[in-house]
Order: sequence, then structure tokens, then C-alpha cells
Amino acid sequence: MNRILIIRMLVVLLLVLLFWLGTRNLKVVPGRAQVAFEFVTGFVRNSVIIETLGEKNGRRFMPLLFTIFFLTLGLNLTGIIPGLQIASTGLIGMPIIMAVVAYVVFVYAGIKEHGFFRYFKNQLILPGVPVVLVPFLALLEFLSTFILRPITLTLRLTMNMVAGHMLLVLCFLATHFFFFTVLADGNLLGLLGVGTFAFGIAFTLLELFVAALQAYVFTILTAIYIQFSVADEH
Repeated sequence: MNRILIIRMLVVLLLVLLFWLGTRNLKVVPGRAQVAFEFVTGFVRNSVIIETLGEKNGRRFMPLLFTIFFLTLGLNLTGIIPGLQIASTGLIGMPIIMAVVAYVVFVYAGIKEHGFFRYFKNQLILPGVPVVLVPFLALLEFLSTFILRPITLTLRLTMNMVAGHMLLVLCFLATHFFFFTVLADGNLLGLLGVGTFAFGIAFTLLELFVAALQAYVFTILTAIYIQFSVADEH
């Protein structure tokens, strides 16, 4: 047990608590909290899942995609919370796990929908391609679909969270240096800390947006990959 695992456990417990509180006493005429809860969950349900997968497959994969979205969002947001100040999705282990889950699910969905051989035929062989090009394009499709998808899912999330964390660290460490080292010695250059602090606040707001955006991107890409797998055409 370390700090990262404690943060992850806290996020999971908080999400369970929020969903329990949000659904335990739903009313026909909602209050403010219920409106906010329904707005967020409705956006994920309708704009991310149903619009991508349709009603039938959307309902089928909704528990998984809901979990991916809100877990990613929660873990991303811990990077800007004082006292926690680290997004555990910035450590590659968690994005790898979620990418592997997404990978297994979209492959499973395709095999279940079409059968083993037809699924891989649909994914690897483009219709109307000259026979001489089939092996070459099949190799490219294999690399794109079964190798690059989980890698890009992992790296996109990890690198965005790492970059945001480093920007915040640099800004606030610089602020501490200017205020408590330079200015404390009577050097007016320490007033530059005002600028680095302002940049730190700006980057914090940007990181809030990036946290939500990356949760959206990871979830909708997973939904798109599932849709590609269950679709009849390549």
C-alpha cells in the first residue's frame, strides 16, 4: 500500500458514494443536485455511448463505459486537488490496465457478434482490394487494430496527465522559490513569483479541462472500437 494506491481507493469509494447519493432518492421534480447528476450521467449515456453504439449495444456496454469514464475522470482530477496533487493516470500502470480491458472487450464483442474467423476477416481484409495487396494491407490493419489501438490509448492518457503535472510542479515550485528564497532575501526579482503563481492558477484550470477531455476521449474511443468490431462492414 502506497500513496498512489490510497488515492485510487479514495477515488473509487468517492465514486461509489456519489452514485449512491445520486440515485437513492430520485424525484420527478429534481433538485439542483439531481439536475447536475442527471446532466453529467445523461451526457455520458446519450452523447458518448448511445450516439456511438446505438441503443442496443449502448445498453449492453454501458456499465463498462460508465466505469471507464468516471474512473478516468476521478483519477485525473486528483492531480489538482491540494494534498493529493498527483493524477494516478499519469503513472502508466493504470492506463495500461484500462487499455487492456478496452482491448479485450472490443475483440470479444467482435468475435461474439461475427464468430472468430469472420471477425478477423472483417478487420484485416478490406473489400475490393486487389489480391496482390491483401497481405500487405492485412498486416497494416493488424498493426493498426490490434497493436496500435491499446498503445495509443495508454500513451495518450499517460502523457497528457504527466505533461499537466509537470507544468503545475514547475509553476508552483518557481513561485515558492521566488517568494521564499529570492524575495525573502530582499531581492525584488522575487516579485516574479506573482507571475508564476498566476500561470499556476491558469494551468490548474487548463488541467481541469484536460482531465475531463481525456476521460471523454478514452471512453468514446473505446466505444468507437467496439462499434467497429460489431459492425457488419469493415
